[in-house]
Amino acid sequence: MKYYVVFLFLCLYVCLSAQVQSDYFQVQQGSEHSGKYRSVLTSDIDTTWDKWQLRGYQYGFNPATTPMYSMVNGILATPYMIQVRGNADEAGRKRWGYHVFEGFARDDVSRITMLVNKHEEEGRPVAEMYYYGAKYGHSDGTYNWFRIGSDVRQHSFMFSRDRAIFYGSLKLHNALTLGKLGSDNLLAEAPEGDDEKNYDASAKHVNYLSLKESEDGTIFYDKDRNIVVIKVEGEWMKVAVEPLPDGVDYDF
Repeated sequence: MKYYVVFLFLCLYVCLSAQVQSDYFQVQQGSEHSGKYRSVLTSDIDTTWDKWQLRGYQYGFNPATTPMYSMVNGILATPYMIQVRGNADEAGRKRWGYHVFEGFARDDVSRITMLVNKHEEEGRPVAEMYYYGAKYGHSDGTYNWFRIGSDVRQHSFMFSRDRAIFYGSLKLHNALTLGKLGSDNLLAEAPEGDDEKNYDASAKHVNYLSLKESEDGTIFYDKDRNIVVIKVEGEWMKVAVEPLPDGVDYDF
């Protein structure tokens, strides 16, 4: 009798395992004429998952349409490459429909993020990378420094939402254009509400603060007066310019 019971449980286990494998792990034919196969891993949708209550998990997702997180309890390595592909239903699969990579910090809240196609600026789609802090929103204080070039203090190049600090030298292979600032793109008061929604007014306020809080050596082009201005010993001064020498005429 006990062997019969064991056999029934074994059959039940095999059936359930086959069903799980059928629902969540599949082996599909690769292409019509190749005879090769590929594996497909699928997760289900579970709106009752307890971690959907945590903002770091559900922020920007819809638990009713987002497949569950699949956990890999080990190091993921491949001799090939990792791809995140576009999808017609990206809003239900990527955070906000844009994020393609997230790496969480020790607090399990702040993260580095890479996203694509949230914005289009200067006539082209934009890819964006940043270190998102423990706050939520789009204020300057929400974003931490993102260093590129090394992990050495006071070296390389750091970026936050509205500032970049270059500890290393800058060598250009093309022209340098100064910021053109004037009355139409400076705003003394910060706009109310979210900076992403009020991006134009917020950018003008950032311009204003960059001049208001500037240090000696700050230089910009005053487009209201058509002069180059630099701060020296706490005072703004006009940079002297003069016409090109006789016989010098740039052909552009």
